[in-house]
Amino acid sequence: MLGVKNVGTLAHQFEDLLGSVKRGELSFSAEVSDRLYNGLKAIRQYVQEAVTGISSGINLFDIMAYMMGAPENVAPPNNGSDAENKDLECESVEDIKAGEEFEQDLIEAVEDIGTIEPIELVAQVENLEATSLPAPISHFSAPTPTHAATPAPSSYRIDTIRVETQKLDNLMTQVGELTVTKTRLDRRPSDIEQLLILWEDWSRDTFKHSAVVSELKHDHSGGLAEIQRYYQRHQARLEQLGHLLNRLQSATYEDSSRFETVTTELEENIRTLRLLPLSTIFQRFPRMVRDLARDQGKLVEFQIEGGETRADKRILEEMKDPLMHLLRNAIDHGIETPDERERLGKPRIATLRLRGYQTSTSIVIEVNDDGCGLNLESIQRTALQRGICRSEELASMSDRQIQSLIFTPGFSTRALITEVSGRGVGLDVVRTNVERLKGAIQVSSTAGAGTTFQIQLRTTLATAHVLIVRVDSISYAIPVEFVETTLLIQPANIFTIKGRDAILLANQPISVARLADLLELNATPTQALPDVRSSSAFPCIILKVGEERLGLFVDVLLDEQDVVLKPQSKLLKCVRNVSGATILGSGEVCMVLKPQDLIKSVQKSVSVVRSQNLVNVAPLKQVILLVEDSIAIRTQEKRILESAGYEIVTAVDGQDALAKLPTRQFDAIVSDVQMPNLDGLTLTATIRQHQQYSELPIILVTSLASNEDKRRGAEAGANAYIPKGTFDQTLLIETLRRLV
Repeated sequence: MLGVKNVGTLAHQFEDLLGSVKRGELSFSAEVSDRLYNGLKAIRQYVQEAVTGISSGINLFDIMAYMMGAPENVAPPNNGSDAENKDLECESVEDIKAGEEFEQDLIEAVEDIGTIEPIELVAQVENLEATSLPAPISHFSAPTPTHAATPAPSSYRIDTIRVETQKLDNLMTQVGELTVTKTRLDRRPSDIEQLLILWEDWSRDTFKHSAVVSELKHDHSGGLAEIQRYYQRHQARLEQLGHLLNRLQSATYEDSSRFETVTTELEENIRTLRLLPLSTIFQRFPRMVRDLARDQGKLVEFQIEGGETRADKRILEEMKDPLMHLLRNAIDHGIETPDERERLGKPRIATLRLRGYQTSTSIVIEVNDDGCGLNLESIQRTALQRGICRSEELASMSDRQIQSLIFTPGFSTRALITEVSGRGVGLDVVRTNVERLKGAIQVSSTAGAGTTFQIQLRTTLATAHVLIVRVDSISYAIPVEFVETTLLIQPANIFTIKGRDAILLANQPISVARLADLLELNATPTQALPDVRSSSAFPCIILKVGEERLGLFVDVLLDEQDVVLKPQSKLLKCVRNVSGATILGSGEVCMVLKPQDLIKSVQKSVSVVRSQNLVNVAPLKQVILLVEDSIAIRTQEKRILESAGYEIVTAVDGQDALAKLPTRQFDAIVSDVQMPNLDGLTLTATIRQHQQYSELPIILVTSLASNEDKRRGAEAGANAYIPKGTFDQTLLIETLRRLV
């Protein structure tokens, strides 16, 4: 009816294909699933074409031929670039049209086909066709009125409306301000209480002197009569003031209680409006996992749990890319090939689990795999090579702290850099996005058994429940979700382990420190912890971030309350140990501390003072040997590298490169693979035979992009393998900066 006939044609093609499954003429397989997915992709692009008017450039005949069973040597039709498909897949939930809803329902039906009988599946698809699509509306005819018909009362109702998320954000911010106002109002009853105490003291004093006034009346009846009348008026006013104060106190308590109830309900209702199920983003990952696992030659069973858990819309928006990075890393780094898993006594099919759940104070998302786990020795070796840690620092770290080094920017244990992994980007992006949401991420791994990443996020982003403490007469706020408990510690219970002060909690040693020292509040040298000879107990807060714990000594524990988080200025965004600020009910500005940074501050050993000899040396350009037989590509790559600040020496093939290699000191080699006389793989293997070139970085840039080609490149000794199909100058420059 709308003129989008290609969509109707493909829908009928779906019906024919599923009908074959229903009749038993065709068994459902991965190949059949590929046909369905390509058909769905084509439908999405045809819908996009109809909405925007921009041609999709896809051939209907090729798609239909592929869906009905193209020969094995025929590649699936190109339904647009990966970037276009990614953009289409990343549309917001609010903008899904009726046709897209139908498509999503069909995707879910296809993904669940393993648990549905063919006849039930076809019935579900037919039901979707009948109910999910909008009913046709004719603009060219109107119903013919009948005289017998009586006008029925209108029952039309609008059950839902669309609201811009920005308006909800503004409402949530205003509710947060109401929370602060509520906190300020909570102080008013205590002020009135002080007035009542003053009035009671005043009344008692007046009553105590009433007898003296009476005695004076009998002795002197003259001018004292006026004093007595003044005293009586004074006493009456006191009684009236007391009555007003008591009535004001009762009204204030009642109003404060009512205001708190309304504010809490309003905040909860607005927050609920912004909540969406985690399945909103979870359902986008099965296709990615399936395609990447197939590309890597691995068998993966992807399990999703807790999709019904609801979280703030902004959390879903910010967590899509981090979760994608974690899943890609699990498949590329963690999960072994089927043959290797079988050799290790594991099932050939690996299990990758994405799980979400809610605790009393936070939303938790976990990514777990049963792969090879993290290699601690490899992590330590990479940390030393990259200058992330010194050997003495690594020696004092626990296994969990060493595992956390993988979140450092530029960190990667991969020997071969490809377009998928090894470039040291991904996990640092994950941590940045999580911390932007005021959350925390932890990793735990067992060698040979698998790895689990746990992301802990707040349930709401506008306000925070914090513990207010005072240190050196300054108030600080600590998010309650990271506070495990508070204790009073006797100085005699503090001992030293591995050069750090610690206490015992549940028979486990926990490092302790003064919060004033971590915040560097004292201009004088660091004060010692409480003297063991002292008999006084000191308040201590036990922080817990993931599995890491830290005890903080403070001066006073003040209060526990909800506060509105104020955004930091650009000047303060990089200040260590601070995540934001708030305004307390008293009007005092209070910094909100960042528990993750506090724990890192304690974990860092005292830095060794090194003598620094400042010598002005002119920077030298790094020299790259560029090996490429194509003049056009060689010119393009040379221009890219020279614009990045490198000095370039070119070679036309492998033999030319071997001749020029001894002529000067090179910092890296960028080479093609397919070249006359001597190809890139042979060139790489030949260079690696010489001891002086064993550490020379070699990057292969080639049109050969299969896994077998990458394996051959790694065996030859290449450090990076960049397919020309995914080549861009940013990838090449980032790879060089990482290796050189």
